[in-house]
Amino acid sequence: MEWTEEKKASLMKTVSSYRPSCNEGNQARVLLLGPVGSGKSSFISSVQSVFNGRVTNRAMVGTSSTSFTKKLQSFNIHGQKGEDPTGLVLCDIAGLAGEEMTGLTLHDILSVIKGHAPEGHKFSPDQPLRSETVGYVKKPGLKDKIHCVAFVVDASKIQTYQKGPSTTFRQLRKHISDLDIHQVALLTQIDHICPETAKDVTEVYKSRIIQDTMKKAGDLLGMSTSYIVPVKNYSSELDLNVNNDVLLLRAVDHILQYADLYFQANALQQKGPKMDLGI
Repeated sequence: MEWTEEKKASLMKTVSSYRPSCNEGNQARVLLLGPVGSGKSSFISSVQSVFNGRVTNRAMVGTSSTSFTKKLQSFNIHGQKGEDPTGLVLCDIAGLAGEEMTGLTLHDILSVIKGHAPEGHKFSPDQPLRSETVGYVKKPGLKDKIHCVAFVVDASKIQTYQKGPSTTFRQLRKHISDLDIHQVALLTQIDHICPETAKDVTEVYKSRIIQDTMKKAGDLLGMSTSYIVPVKNYSSELDLNVNNDVLLLRAVDHILQYADLYFQANALQQKGPKMDLGI
């Protein structure tokens, strides 16, 4: 790992210049899924802060016990100084709570991933998304669908998750995998479990505590640790930190790599098998 301004600039250029390797659609839509208070909205705000050049909180953040996000919200990540949007869109919906889902059903989550949910749709367990729903996208195109799912888990609550939403995670992963959507995971609040990393985020990959927690997160999700990246969201800080920015940007780059695998597979499907004309 390089923890320098040069590395930050290089990662920002990589993310800013990213465009899907597919003719249809020019942005990768990434859905963040995780328990209430896991840091989904904070991650969106943190990534926006890096590109804005200052700490901002455009994505509203709830408390650890309640989910502020109740509807589907998509956030375009813009380049520096008002540049055009990058090829990345981060999508936020209500957080998962325990064995149940706050305002969400498995049907609704899969509908979002398939591209049927209209922007701003407010989810309710009593009114699942249906074809009769106002704004329902009956024939979603590639640009309407989710191209990668990022599970967000709080490092300080791994033990709690094992007693609560573990079954929900596994169930979600199975159904999402059936849709051929790649999945990664963000491990947040790493500074809450490791004092050394709290003092210096560059210690993140040297920390035995964080390594062990990443393994536990992998066991929880049924996911290899190679798909899991640690991040430290901006919360109480007033100023950006280059080391923290590099960690956040590496997470975004990690996500985009898996999102692009979806586009590559889609491009191959569009080409289809070549016909042997016997000439």
